[in-house]
Amino acid sequence: MQQADLVLEGGGVKGIGLVGAVMTLAAEGWTFPRVAGTSAGAIVASLVAALQRAGRPMTDLRTFMDSIDYPAFSSGDWKERHLGKVGAAIDLFSHEGLYDGKYLVEWLGSALESIGVTTFGQLKMDDPGSSLPAAMRYSLIVHTADISRKKLVRLPWDYPEYGVAVDDARIVDAVRASMSIPFFFTPVRFHAAASNDGSSRFAAGDVTWVDGGLLSNFPVEVFDRSDGRPSRWPTIGVKLSSVGPTPISPAELDGPVDEALACLRTLLDNASRYYLPPEKAKRTIFVDSFGLAATDFHLTPADQQRLFASGGEAAAAYLASLPSN
Repeated sequence: MQQADLVLEGGGVKGIGLVGAVMTLAAEGWTFPRVAGTSAGAIVASLVAALQRAGRPMTDLRTFMDSIDYPAFSSGDWKERHLGKVGAAIDLFSHEGLYDGKYLVEWLGSALESIGVTTFGQLKMDDPGSSLPAAMRYSLIVHTADISRKKLVRLPWDYPEYGVAVDDARIVDAVRASMSIPFFFTPVRFHAAASNDGSSRFAAGDVTWVDGGLLSNFPVEVFDRSDGRPSRWPTIGVKLSSVGPTPISPAELDGPVDEALACLRTLLDNASRYYLPPEKAKRTIFVDSFGLAATDFHLTPADQQRLFASGGEAAAAYLASLPSN
């Protein structure tokens, strides 16, 4: 058995590619003491962490992901079809998102309940060799973006700053915040306590959390030691990237709703093209996502299988490139 911390990039519906990579690593004997992710990466990471804590086989990960009804993520899109762009605009601005995100809570919440791991308290680690203080030793880290306080939020680490009891916090609620793609999904909003994070002071009041990819879509450095000592084991990141040039059809834009959504699609679909410095690239599995869009909620079974196989092939190639012991 070999150990590595695992960091999974966001990528919307393309997350099945992450699953292919994770399952190949697990099949080769790798386990993951700590797992982190953003958006789709947070969905997969939460299941990986829960399955490991429950002692369940990683093959169950594919079973859960295969049960996703992808069009259900975009529940409410009937308004655009039946009411036209005016109806979509009303829904967008009155609810701050085209879709309510309830399906994610229902599907992932049910999956975590069936595993028997639903709160961050169940993912607390006894990890005396960590450089992190005891209060930050959890096997799952979920990234979201606080657009009220203008900062990256790492859960459960940052829950105390918001007056939230860490161990009672539900995993599915953190993931729901992390996947709240602006304009597409209604953001997560709640009343937070006043706090001081060491560099800024924040008054008590309502805060709004959206997709963590807005600030950190691929936080591969999240588990790096902060005490100058060498790592006990490596970090492996899995990134959804297109290999080589991808044909792009220009979008037809008609009005402010189209423009707003096009801005977000551009941000999401270009995340995979961000430059990684060599020290990060050498610990990253690059999964070809074939130019598929993060918000293609009508992903076909063939596309899902293609992405899954791509993840497995990329992980196998990465392991083959590692120096022999």
